[in-house]
Amino acid sequence: MSIDNQIQVVLIDDDPHLRQALCQTLDLAGLKVLPLGEASGLTARLSRDWPGVVVSDIRMPGMDGLELLAELHGQDPDLPVLLITGHGDVPLAVQAMRAGAYDFLEKPFASDALLDSVRRALALRRLVLDNRSLRLALSDRQQLSTRLVGHSPQMLRLREQIGALAATKADVLILGETGAGKEVVARALHDLSSRRSGPFVAINAGALAESVVESELFGHEPGAFTGAQKRRIGKFEFANGGTLFLDEIESMSLDVQVKLLRLLQERVVERLGGNQLIPLDIRIIAATKEDLRQSADQGRFRADLYYRLNVAPLRIPPLRERGEDALMLFQHFADEASSRHGLPLHELQPGQRALLLRHNWPGNVRELQNAAERFALGLELALDATPDNPAAGVLTSTSGGLSEQVEQFEKSLIAAELTRPHGSMRSLAEALGVPRKTLHDKLRKHGLNFANQSGDDE
Repeated sequence: MSIDNQIQVVLIDDDPHLRQALCQTLDLAGLKVLPLGEASGLTARLSRDWPGVVVSDIRMPGMDGLELLAELHGQDPDLPVLLITGHGDVPLAVQAMRAGAYDFLEKPFASDALLDSVRRALALRRLVLDNRSLRLALSDRQQLSTRLVGHSPQMLRLREQIGALAATKADVLILGETGAGKEVVARALHDLSSRRSGPFVAINAGALAESVVESELFGHEPGAFTGAQKRRIGKFEFANGGTLFLDEIESMSLDVQVKLLRLLQERVVERLGGNQLIPLDIRIIAATKEDLRQSADQGRFRADLYYRLNVAPLRIPPLRERGEDALMLFQHFADEASSRHGLPLHELQPGQRALLLRHNWPGNVRELQNAAERFALGLELALDATPDNPAAGVLTSTSGGLSEQVEQFEKSLIAAELTRPHGSMRSLAEALGVPRKTLHDKLRKHGLNFANQSGDDE
């Protein structure tokens, strides 16, 4: 059993009379004390963020004070350990100080000397833990910036929300289009939480056959159904002590949704074919690409489950709403791919940047990452134009000279404008700010065609 964080002093001495007297002194000073008669097993009961100090006699049967000091500092070198010595043990105490003991008290010592040393040690411990917390918060912010690249207001807000929610125990509902990075956000929530040392279990509900989804999630006992020959631990139970990420939750059947609602409310799971309720310490992060409120109104998703999940929603903005984040992400992924494949890095040229900024990225970050990989490999990448995605062009990692870059930029601008409605060549030329004769020449040079919607060349 771990030691409560309310305990400020662990006092270890094999002499019951001295232990009782010292405990009384500390109690009267308003300090919460845990008295122990031996040192063995203490290290396993102390976490690295325990806010107290250890006071221990040096000479004890079993594990002595020096062995305890070495073991405690092997786990946390910053934990203050005060040692109590007999008159003949002063050289030993000096050795302990060199080994990292905070202080030592030679018997007999005044009560005020003990209290003064303990209070100074507690103040130092608080300072150490505060500094650790600040360093961890800074590390978390840097980690988020690396995982969720971008400087757009939407991404800054998303990182703030993740940082705030990660520290809580709340279940989270992630909303985002296909390829927006829902699992990346879920992993960040887990890794920045107090559950980071526990398991992170990801499962795509949409990829599970209806016949096995309950067994996969909740587990089963032998004989629960035909073919169930041995016990199976489900994903929820396997994630105990950690986080379960459930993607495409909208694809779950209404029957499974009922069981999920019960699990969320009661934090217990019952295997198929079993009668035992198994308590769970688990955080659920669900994700969907659909409007669950609309699905609930249409009877395709349980309204009570929607309201239970929607307590802490996180919306991931689609890439088309993030402005120049697309350029930053593209270069980031291209540089990663170049390094992975041992290829030279390629910088985006002006025409390529314009093409990327005009593209709507219907596949979001996943589409962009694939495009960046092909770019890094030197493969030609055609971005197709659709009614919802007007920018079209060819992106390659071959930069060429200045004139080639200018021509590529010019072609991408004309190609993008050609996807917009223009009733005449004059209208197109005015939109581009060039004479019609010049426009004709440039269309011919770049192999582009103007579809005259009105039949009027004027």
